[in-house]
Order: sequence, then structure tokens, then C-alpha cells
Amino acid sequence: MERLIEFYFELGLKYKEMRSVLSSRHSYDVSERHLKRILSERGLSRRKNYSSLVDLVDFIRNQLQSSGQLHGYRWMYAKCWEKGLRVRKEDVRVALKELDPTGVSMRRARRLRQRNYFAKGPNFIWHLDSYDKLKPYGICINGCIDGFSRKIIWLNTYTTSSDPKLIGGYYIEAVERLGGCPRVVRGDLGTENGHVRDFQRFFHINHADESLDSYLDGASTANQRIEYWWGFLRKECMEFWIYLFAELRDNGYFDGGFLDKSLLQFCCMGLIQDELDDTAQVWNTHTIRPSKNISNPSGRPSVMYGLPELYLTRDFLTSADTESIQFCKNECTFRRPIPCDPDVNELCNTIISESHLSLPKDPYQAVNLYMHLRDVIRSLL
Repeated sequence: MERLIEFYFELGLKYKEMRSVLSSRHSYDVSERHLKRILSERGLSRRKNYSSLVDLVDFIRNQLQSSGQLHGYRWMYAKCWEKGLRVRKEDVRVALKELDPTGVSMRRARRLRQRNYFAKGPNFIWHLDSYDKLKPYGICINGCIDGFSRKIIWLNTYTTSSDPKLIGGYYIEAVERLGGCPRVVRGDLGTENGHVRDFQRFFHINHADESLDSYLDGASTANQRIEYWWGFLRKECMEFWIYLFAELRDNGYFDGGFLDKSLLQFCCMGLIQDELDDTAQVWNTHTIRPSKNISNPSGRPSVMYGLPELYLTRDFLTSADTESIQFCKNECTFRRPIPCDPDVNELCNTIISESHLSLPKDPYQAVNLYMHLRDVIRSLL
């Protein structure tokens, strides 16, 4: 039981939530007093053993070197805890104000009016869409979010987001990982979602009594769950890359052609996927504050998704058997390990080897490598 308590403590559950989960899922009935005693004996406290301010400042300074310069103090605080730094929210706010006063002033007073929304529980409805702000540079992002919990189901970047077989592959990977599909998928009217629509309806073919279609489509702007999240992603991550690539374009170092797109994919796609993974991980474990819409639950997306009983609801996942999943997988394509055109990838690796260079570890190294590869290859044409 002690290890379970430690696990749920690190997950961020409150005392009441831990007691409820221990009772409903593990048949352990424990008082709050005893729970606190166990946590104390294991040295677990959110008010003690804080990380040093030096470590906090170093972490924030490092974050400010990339898309972390877009973060507000609440998101930076969540990121600190996700990375193992035990810090106070007020310390993060003060440190960020001192280290990035310009960014703080630019983020101040931003607000978004939200429409009312309702989903019955986790896996009742998934919202999927593509994010096209980096598409002119050859970086195509596609994502899916659970409507109830707001947990990110997938968030992938690749060379295209228009291939229905590839988007279908993202969906099937999620279905295989979870062991089932949602009650409903909500997508836009584009042809890229055709395989997802067909797979979703195939998995529900034996549920003829369901009154709601298992796939809904409509205008992308009306797909509010994922549209809101794209705005969040831009604010916390993508704005940095949009500005960086626009600088290359405006200074004449990107012409939108095949070669320049392939080189940006080679140099930057891995870094961008790492940032997407990091953003999704922090998002899934951060706390969503209560809203005026009482139908919207508040809490951590991963907790709301994995422990629906805490919110007086259930998981709406529709099971999918292995044979059906494999049948659908045969109709999909999946991302290759190389980030760009195979010939360009081979040429870039050859140049890196001959020049005794290494793959980039941050965006600025990526830009420098892009410029070098671009000059060398253009001189060969």
C-alpha cells in the first residue's frame, strides 16, 4: 500500500482523491491521518525538501533559450515539477519576472472567451485536427485530445498531415495502445481523416443500437477542444519556431522549395517532436483550473482520464480485438525513422560525417547546421 500511496502522491492527487482511489481500486480503506503519517514516514511532503533556487534559476535560464521563453509562470511551474524540481509557484513567478521581464509584460492580460462544452467521460469523444502553422516549412503536426479530460492522445510531427493512411496510422497506434477506441471521433471535413472515419465506424459496426454516429465532421473552427489547444500550443511552444523559420525566410535563407524544406526537416523535426512530447507530458500532468462552465471538470488531465470514478463518471472506451486492429493496420502507413526525403537524408549524413559535425541539440545549433548543409549542397548543384 505504501508504494501505491507514493505513486499517487507523485501523480499529484490530493488526500481525499488518494483515499478514494485506494478504496475503490485497491480495497484499502485508510484515514487521512494515517495517510499523512505514511507520507511523512516516507519523507514525502509538498511543503518541504524544496530544490535550491540556484537549480530553479538554471532550469528557467535553459528553458528561455528555446520555446520556454513563451511560458507563463504557471506553465513553467508545472514544467519544473514534471522535471523533478520541487519549487514554490511564487518562486517561479519571481524568478521568471527577473530573468524575462519583457516576456512577462507581453503575456500579461491575455484572456480567451470560452464556449460551453460537455463530454460524458474519458473516451466518450476524441477531437483530432492538424496544425498547419509550420506546414509552409515542411513541418506538419497532427494531434488528438480527449474531450472530457483534455488529455493529449497523440501529438505527432512528420513531413505531411494530408495523407489519410498516415493519420489513420496515428489513430490505430492509439487504439492499439489503449485496447480500444472512443465512442465518438470529431474531425474536420478534410479528406485526410477518411481512414480514421472508416476505422472508427468499423470498430462500432456491432453497436447498431447507438443513436449517435461514431464519427462526426464539420468545420475545423467548430472543433473547439482541439482548436483551443492549438492556441495554447502556439503560445507555449510553436510561436518560437514560427518566428525562427520566418527569420530564415525573410532573410533569404528559405525559398519554400523541396531542398530547403527537406533540410529544415532533417535539422529541426526531431527537436520539434521532442518539444511536442515534452509539452504533451507537462500538459497531461498539470492542473486545469475550475471554469464557470460546471460541466467542465477541473484537475489533472491524466488523473481525469485514468480515474473517472473521482468525477462520478466512467470510461467510455469501446474495446477493439487484435484481429480487427491488425486488419486496419494493414491499410495504414506509419512514420519512418528518417525525418525527410531519403536521398537528402543520406547526403546530409555524409556531409556531417565528412565535416566532423554532429546532430543539433538545440534550435540555434539546428539553424547553423541548416545553413551549412544548404551552402554545401547548393554549391554542388
